[in-house]
Amino acid sequence: MDHSAPFGPLDFQLVLLRRMADHRPELVEEARRTLGADAARMREANRRWQAMARSPRGRGTLARYRSALGPPEVEPRRIGDLACEALRWPVPLWPDLRFEVLASAGRGPGGRAVFNEWLVRAPGEPGPVLDGTADLTPWSATVDEVARAFAPARLLPGTAPTRMRLALTDPADGAERVADFTWGLLQQVD
Repeated sequence: MDHSAPFGPLDFQLVLLRRMADHRPELVEEARRTLGADAARMREANRRWQAMARSPRGRGTLARYRSALGPPEVEPRRIGDLACEALRWPVPLWPDLRFEVLASAGRGPGGRAVFNEWLVRAPGEPGPVLDGTADLTPWSATVDEVARAFAPARLLPGTAPTRMRLALTDPADGAERVADFTWGLLQQVD
């Protein structure tokens, strides 16, 4: 592997998959084959991404994403009184999703604050029909889709920075279940 090659969209997709391998190794293996990458390439992409993220001389979060993924689609968004921007990039492995970074619209003393980094449904793409927990199959839905379908779902602490969990009630039997997400994409329901 050429370590001096630019870090691009393929490498970034491998970074996303690296974290998902803890929950869904069989799906990750299939996705890696689709991308034409072996396990060593995935580990190397993750190592390079982590090195860029932790480097004291490294680029800020948004600059890192722009460098790896190119120019984003940008949509202004308000959260209460806060002006934000949703920056989204296509993810070829999941054509109906986008990788979204939610950031403050203005520059503060330390640059633009980044609030969230995750996979979301692409604008105009229909989301899945989620009538019950039986519809919650791995990689089928995003955090916001599951939270809306099973309102009032409760956000639980994640087990790593890129992971989220939602407590939800199964309408079929009233049982509480926990849905695990990595980078905002559903991995499993306990």
